[in-house]
Amino acid sequence: MNLGREANKTGGEPRISDAYTMNGQPGHLYPCSRADTFRVNVELGQTYLLRIINAVMDEELFFSIAQHNITLVGTDGAYTKPLTSDYIMITPGQTMDLLLEANQPPNLYFMASRAYSSGFGVGFDRTTTTAILHYINTSHESTSPPPLPYLPPFNDTDSATAFTTRIRSLANKHHPMHVPMHVDEHLLFTFSVNLLNCSDTTPCAGPFGRRFSASVNNVSFLTPTVVDVLRSYYLGIGGVFDGEFPDKPPMEFNYTGEDLPESLLTPDFGTKAKVLEYGTSVEVVLQGTNVLAGDNHPVHLHGYSFYTVGWGFGNFDAERDPLRYNLVDPPEQNTVAVPKNGWAAIRFRADNPGVWLMHCHLERHQSWGMNMLFIVKNGSSRKSCLFPPPPDLPAC
Repeated sequence: MNLGREANKTGGEPRISDAYTMNGQPGHLYPCSRADTFRVNVELGQTYLLRIINAVMDEELFFSIAQHNITLVGTDGAYTKPLTSDYIMITPGQTMDLLLEANQPPNLYFMASRAYSSGFGVGFDRTTTTAILHYINTSHESTSPPPLPYLPPFNDTDSATAFTTRIRSLANKHHPMHVPMHVDEHLLFTFSVNLLNCSDTTPCAGPFGRRFSASVNNVSFLTPTVVDVLRSYYLGIGGVFDGEFPDKPPMEFNYTGEDLPESLLTPDFGTKAKVLEYGTSVEVVLQGTNVLAGDNHPVHLHGYSFYTVGWGFGNFDAERDPLRYNLVDPPEQNTVAVPKNGWAAIRFRADNPGVWLMHCHLERHQSWGMNMLFIVKNGSSRKSCLFPPPPDLPAC
């Protein structure tokens, strides 16, 4: 059964999952898979590279290993300065490279992961998935259950941001930074969860007898059903998309305020794109809002890595906040966690022509319309021009 399609039919949230897994197994705390709990075998004194991928569709995750520190050395395919911690917070679709030193008394230790969920009143799976770190070639192995690691509470935004805001690019002569210092396009995008009234023929399972929706700059994205945007752009087929996505919210308000007016709950609808000239230096401030309810939004951009140069809670201040930007060693990422009722600022150079989706990586938000498109025009050379779509490209 397609849970996303089922939720969209009713306008409510998708059904909560029964379990998380590590490499396909829920782990020791779920009786159904206790005997098949995934094991990682290590030798005392060795260092191991762990590649962590959050493949959960709707939850950000805390991850930790009992009695062991882990050192982040890469995220989203880019090197980082070594960051040692006893836990990480990783968003859906994000990848992290961790170094693990097998330096504890030989035994069994739990690796564990559970949700970080910041949205008020949002349902989520509260279970914990585990795997076992197993020291091999040991003379003694305890028969008691392995110790569980400390994981921050489900809604611990302080711990989540304390980890993510410490990430820095390696930024040395072998891995130089290319942060745009001059910005051609300053953009401000708000990310909101919305509500829609229901028709007499449409069931509603959202709050207050309405359907959930979501938007970027108050535009809820409509996916074309006949011709995709890339083909329509390349072939000049009209009526598929609008190239006038707003550079800033159409209406300014106290984005993270309490008791926001109900008029903000209903978005506009459309298939809109922001068109960029090739080579443009772009800064996008990703602003979370408290429309309906604030949440931590993992925002992902296709086709590009970007530099996360700043972040903060509350509303972005265009005069004050850029003074605190990190333009020396900001993390290079393709997914950034925009903090609940806060903002993140990213920069990139538009040097990859094509049609590229930016969206929240929480599947429910994406399916509700929290998406927008960048169209990057061709450059002047053959190598900077978009290839024609292949003849077997699916229509949508």
